[in-house]
Amino acid sequence: MHNNSTKTKEMFIVRALEKILADKDIRRSHHSQLKKSCDSALEQIKAELISAGQIAEGNELPCAALPLPKNDAASIINAETYFLPFELACKSRSPRIVVTALDCLQKLIAYGHLTGSIQDSANPGHLLIDRIVVTIYGCFSGPQTDEGVQLQIIKALLTVVTSQHVEIHEFTLLQAVRTCYDIYLSSKNLVNQTTARATLTQMLNVIFARMENQVYELPPPNSNSSATINGSIHSEDCNGSVEEPAGDSDEVIASELLAEIISAAYNEAMKDQESLGEPEPTVNGNDYSSHSDHDSVELHSENDAVVTAKFTHILQKDAFLVFRALCKLSMKPLPEGHPDPKSHELRSKVLSLHLLLLILQNAGPVFRSNEMFIMAIKQYLCVALSNNGVSLVPEVFELSLSIFVALLSNFKVHLKRQIEVFFKEIFLNILEANSSSFEHKWMVIQALTRICADAQSVVDIYVNYDCDFSAANLFERLVNDLSKIAQGRQALELGANPMQEKSMRIRGLECLVSILKCMVEWSKDLYVNPNMPVPALQVQSPTTTEHDQADTTIQTIHSGSSHSLNSNQEQLQDLPEALEERKMRKEVMETGIELFNRKPQKGVQFLQEKQLLGATCQDIARWLHEDERLDKTVIGNYLGENDDHSKEVMCAYIDAFDFRQLEVVAALRILLEEFRLPGEAQKIDRLMEKFASRYCECNPQNQLFQSADTVYVLAFSIIMLTTDLHSPQVKHKMTKEQYIKMNRGISDSKSDLPEEYLSSIYDEISEHEIKMKNNSGMLQQPKPTGKQPFITEKRRKLLWNMEMEVISLTATNLMQSVSHVKSPFTSAKHLEHVRPMFKMAWTPFLAAFSVGLQDCDDPEIATLCLDGIRCAIRIACIFHMSLERDAYVQALARFTLLNANSPINEMKAKNIDTIKTLIMVAHTDGNYLGSSWLDIVKCISQLELAQLIGTGVRPQFLSGAQTTLKDSLNPSVKEHIGETSSQSVVVAVDRIFTGSMRLDGDAIVDFVKALCQVSVDELQQQQPRMFSLQKIVEISYYNMERIRLQWSRIWQVLGEHFNAVGCNSNEEIAFFALDSLRQLSMKFMEKGEFSNFRFQKDFLRPFEHIMKKNASPAIRDMVVRCIAQMVNSQAHNIRSGWKNIFSIFHLAAGDHEEPIVELAFQTTGKIIGDLYKRQFAIMVDSFQDAVKCLSEFATARFPDTSMEAIRLVRTCAQCVHEAPQLFAEHAGMENDASVAEEDRVWVRGWFPMLFSLSCVVNRCKLDVRTRALTVLFEIVKTYGESFKPNWWKDLFNVIFRIFDNMKLPEHVTEKSEWMTTTCNHALYAIIDVFTQYFDVLGHLLLEELFAQLHWCVQQSNEQLARSGTNCLENLVISNGFKFNESTWDKTCQCILDIFNATLPQDLLSWRPKAHPSNNLPQEHNHFEALHIRCVVQLELIQTMDNIVFFPATSRKEDAETLAQAAADLTGGRNGSQSQLLECQREEQGMYGYLRTRQLLTLADCLMQSHRFAKRFNSDHDQRSLLWRAGFKGSVKPNLLKQETSSLACVLRIFFKMYGDENRRSDWPGIEQELVQVCKEALGYYLSLQSEAHRDAWTSLLLLILTRLLKMSDARFATHVSNYYSLLCDMMCFDLKPELRSVLRRVFMRIGPVFNIMSVK
Repeated sequence: MHNNSTKTKEMFIVRALEKILADKDIRRSHHSQLKKSCDSALEQIKAELISAGQIAEGNELPCAALPLPKNDAASIINAETYFLPFELACKSRSPRIVVTALDCLQKLIAYGHLTGSIQDSANPGHLLIDRIVVTIYGCFSGPQTDEGVQLQIIKALLTVVTSQHVEIHEFTLLQAVRTCYDIYLSSKNLVNQTTARATLTQMLNVIFARMENQVYELPPPNSNSSATINGSIHSEDCNGSVEEPAGDSDEVIASELLAEIISAAYNEAMKDQESLGEPEPTVNGNDYSSHSDHDSVELHSENDAVVTAKFTHILQKDAFLVFRALCKLSMKPLPEGHPDPKSHELRSKVLSLHLLLLILQNAGPVFRSNEMFIMAIKQYLCVALSNNGVSLVPEVFELSLSIFVALLSNFKVHLKRQIEVFFKEIFLNILEANSSSFEHKWMVIQALTRICADAQSVVDIYVNYDCDFSAANLFERLVNDLSKIAQGRQALELGANPMQEKSMRIRGLECLVSILKCMVEWSKDLYVNPNMPVPALQVQSPTTTEHDQADTTIQTIHSGSSHSLNSNQEQLQDLPEALEERKMRKEVMETGIELFNRKPQKGVQFLQEKQLLGATCQDIARWLHEDERLDKTVIGNYLGENDDHSKEVMCAYIDAFDFRQLEVVAALRILLEEFRLPGEAQKIDRLMEKFASRYCECNPQNQLFQSADTVYVLAFSIIMLTTDLHSPQVKHKMTKEQYIKMNRGISDSKSDLPEEYLSSIYDEISEHEIKMKNNSGMLQQPKPTGKQPFITEKRRKLLWNMEMEVISLTATNLMQSVSHVKSPFTSAKHLEHVRPMFKMAWTPFLAAFSVGLQDCDDPEIATLCLDGIRCAIRIACIFHMSLERDAYVQALARFTLLNANSPINEMKAKNIDTIKTLIMVAHTDGNYLGSSWLDIVKCISQLELAQLIGTGVRPQFLSGAQTTLKDSLNPSVKEHIGETSSQSVVVAVDRIFTGSMRLDGDAIVDFVKALCQVSVDELQQQQPRMFSLQKIVEISYYNMERIRLQWSRIWQVLGEHFNAVGCNSNEEIAFFALDSLRQLSMKFMEKGEFSNFRFQKDFLRPFEHIMKKNASPAIRDMVVRCIAQMVNSQAHNIRSGWKNIFSIFHLAAGDHEEPIVELAFQTTGKIIGDLYKRQFAIMVDSFQDAVKCLSEFATARFPDTSMEAIRLVRTCAQCVHEAPQLFAEHAGMENDASVAEEDRVWVRGWFPMLFSLSCVVNRCKLDVRTRALTVLFEIVKTYGESFKPNWWKDLFNVIFRIFDNMKLPEHVTEKSEWMTTTCNHALYAIIDVFTQYFDVLGHLLLEELFAQLHWCVQQSNEQLARSGTNCLENLVISNGFKFNESTWDKTCQCILDIFNATLPQDLLSWRPKAHPSNNLPQEHNHFEALHIRCVVQLELIQTMDNIVFFPATSRKEDAETLAQAAADLTGGRNGSQSQLLECQREEQGMYGYLRTRQLLTLADCLMQSHRFAKRFNSDHDQRSLLWRAGFKGSVKPNLLKQETSSLACVLRIFFKMYGDENRRSDWPGIEQELVQVCKEALGYYLSLQSEAHRDAWTSLLLLILTRLLKMSDARFATHVSNYYSLLCDMMCFDLKPELRSVLRRVFMRIGPVFNIMSVK
């Protein structure tokens, strides 16, 4: 290996030396030293070759970095020894010799034979490699240098810089780079220029790559600043040049070199990739901290030794020096005017900028974070950019912009203020300037396109500038400017043609769309695409969580964006809420500043109210100093005001200046830089007075001015002098002598101010005007208004050049002023930042896109506008910004030309694209559209109309501007309208509806609302359409599978719509709605329903509504048919829907059309008759509705239906009876929560059913109500066993309402019929129920029943009155044996009350009225009532008799008495039989259950009736009067029956008690009463005049006398002794034989009893 290495090295050297010696120029005398040196070297080589084999020991270990290891020290020493001839050769002026020498050196270095790492003997302290490099670049002597030499120099220097075997640093490296740079500038050969430029690129890549890679290598032990980078150049890469012939042409050398450069660049890239492929080690903290002691070293020092202190490695310093040198080169000014493109200055600037761009674009983490590089960028590069950024040379300008974009991309964290200056002073000013050239504007907007494409940059600009209190609103201004450009509203650029204008507009739109896309990209994590499946929830990794929660400062450091620079600075918090709040405060501040610039006092007051400005004068003064946005003129006027407040602020303002150690002029200059002096002398006077005071205060040791007065006058004079010398209005300028003379005597001292001093003031003012500081030149310059169309192109160019100079000067000044400022920069991370960004910028975006779509038919512009609108809608949707979203959607809808007022005959391609965009928005952002769905659905609805036109359908549907027929349309419009029917559009529209099933719960409701609203509009048109209605049905199908919670919200909207549509006057529409409802319902019913849910009920409600509201019989018939079909096919799935079904049939039952009623009833019959048996359990909830429905059918107009309906109620009763527990189980339904469990079957089962029957009774005709009443009581009797007491109470409240119906004043005939039939029927049925369930009802309801009977007997209906008494009789006879004493008391009282109430008292007092003709009907009614009372009295007497003695007993007894009397006449009698009958009768009557007092009460009552009858019968005049008046027809009225029957009953009661052993204790009283009654009766009989009247009493006398005969002797004696005279008187009358026979027997008995005669 050693031999090969030596041989190769010697081969290079020998060939090179021989070539030099063979050159003809070597013979010249000035080359003698060179010749000698070459000879000597050749001899040494020969000697070395002889002894080559003997040198084998003492070799150094080979270096791994070298491809061809050198084995011994001698070899190295020798290699360096051979340098001398080559050095001399390079210094020779012979190009061929120089080329040969350089070529050999290059190869020796390339192959590592010449490292130059030993000390240079000629220059102690430097290495030989430095001398070698000096020798190489020394060969270049300017433009006249041979082109071949130039190429060899480039090649050699590239080898030196990029070689792994040699190291050059600092000045040497800089010189190598500079030489290549100079060759590029000086060489006239294009190949050499290209090669030099490529070489520079390669050198820079290597220098900066080595610096970056050094960080990742472990430093070797005792490392110094010359550590090398591991790596290798493969030997085969250079093999081609080993055998390179000497005579190669320049072109061949250049092509080889370029190939080598490319190869080396490839290897370098591979090496970088290998090093980056490993885990990236962190930067060793010691590298940076070890030099922290030197932080005090001035950054801007250019002393290399001092600068070194800031670097951790020599490679960093190398890179820094190169970078700084390029920055300085780029800062060199160009000559005035338009420089020659081939001039050195311009080419140098362009090259330096190119190289800087290259460095910045490839900047690694070390470069991006090292403090020295950041300092260089700030102090050199940014200042250079501010100068070049407004260059009139397009290439320079474009490169500057590219560099700025690179800085923004990689260094924005460190360059906050610089970026602001560049944006504000250059970018935006060029965009906004009226006179700027198209070329400049175009390049700016090209750069903006790149910036706007980076989401991080866009959001960072907003967060760091628009939300920074002290920064300009860059994002807002940028968007506004771009919007103007996109709208074509910007100033016409210099020299732009229409195509360029259009290109500019497109590029503006592209920028706006890019910004929006960045926002969308930034906030994409918040967006949910309804058409994508929802991913499974991902568990967030711990690192992510930590990252999200970490402090922003930590994040910034970890991201590698800052090391020493930001670590000690407080970072802005990246909190959206805080930033938004700060942005709002900034807006308020800007409003206040704007107000201040108009009315300063109000502005200050406003800001103080908003608490953005302190209350003290010092606070205001500080603000006036610090805020550069304030108008300097306004500040001057404000400070000069005469009010106390302004004076205090002015004093505080001037007190803030430090005038120490300053001359008056300098102090005044500092003061007046800050504001414009007001024009009024008084204001200037006040300001100068305070200035003088402050100046003297700051300079108490100044001997020149004795008092402030002197300074005051001098300051005033200086201002006058400035105005005089520099104002164009002053023609005759003040001379120095005049000025000196003017200032004589102003000093308080005896001597004036020195003339030299005043003279120097004059000179200074003359040369340098006192004027305000110009921080922002563009702001201070009044901008052209654009109202000067007559300005020529030349004049505009001149104006633009002047403006560029101002921009450049301002930008440079500002950039220099902020070069040492460190402003914290926030790297935005939160998604929420987009919301305030968009809220601020949405209007200019919308304006740009709207104008673009409105004005321009260019497809590119339209596409951009539509893209922008789509992105804007996405952002507004994501952040739920409804106002903004609606505005964009409405704009989009407007440009579809599909809304009602748009002319469809102007349809263009852009409108078709807009339609497609709108459909796409609906598809992708449906979840967020909210109320904006309305505009989209309207357009889709109108799109169908456009499709009708497009497909040739006659547009009878179209109105207004749309009435043009397709045939008369422009062919292109026809084509576009036809495209609305294209497959893609139709499919996309369908996709919206089919995709509705993927919308979320809120979105689907919004969508459905919109669809319903549009459907209503369609149906209200002159030619109604059903497009949306059909779509409603479709989406209902699609969304049927949603969860019930969402579906119920959807149906709430749809149900209302179907309600309205189903009642549409157009039957076709109503039919469609109804049929759709039917299909939907059937589909829905198939899904079934769990118990306790109510959704079927909601679903079927529209049928109910339509049935109720639609008057069309056909529609109503269809409703019934739909429901019937549902019942027939889906009965097993119906649950809560039964309520609606019965409700619908309830409505149908009241219909006038018999088929409707019939069909409804058939279905109801099937439900009750069939389904109740099979599935009553699931239908129990709707039972009440079923009963109501049957009730309605029962009251229908069709009797057959009514009868059948009542029959079905009986079936219902059976169901309730069989399953009472079902009602108890369904707790909590409807209003049952408060009902006890055991009562639920009553409340929800029995009661509704019985109540509905009572309603039928109350409402229907006779036959129906009779049937209803029968069924009602049949149910009660059949199932009453299970009724509870409280249920009975409720039931009888209902039953008694049947009688209540008759208490209302109604037609007499109808009332009469009611009383005769229904009341009568009911009364008997009630008594039956009472009898059947008396054990329960007796104590509960007897009193109410008695009250009801009392009412009945008082009615003016004889039948009812009779029934009342009969029912009373039946009740007591049937149940008397169950009565207790209290019940009997109540019963007796009831009888007594009825007696008293029905006693016809008016019979005794009636008198005819004065005008009988007028009162005939009234009298008739009165007589009728009296007659009924008479009847009731008789009935009541009979009732009492029947109750006490059992019915017919008294009649039989009378008959027997008469028969016995007759038998006495004939002498035959069967006593034993008579006695037996009596015993039987006693057992059946209620006599035995009545107490004596109760019997006496009844007897007393009967006696009253008897006595009343006697009074009336005795009053012949009254009877005649009544007879004449028409009372009781042809016979004179009498009350004989009442008179006799009442007395007969009394007598029987008394006689019964008189013979009752159980009442022995009561006998004395009874006897007394009986004697009294009998005496009264016999006496009245004797007083009777009429034979007929006496005949009527026959049975009474028979009764008395027969009972008298049956008494014991003692009792007989007692009674006869009381009646004897009366009995004797009776003998005078012509008595009937039977009576005479009994009377005879009485007298016969008197004999033995009183011992008058003896018994035989």
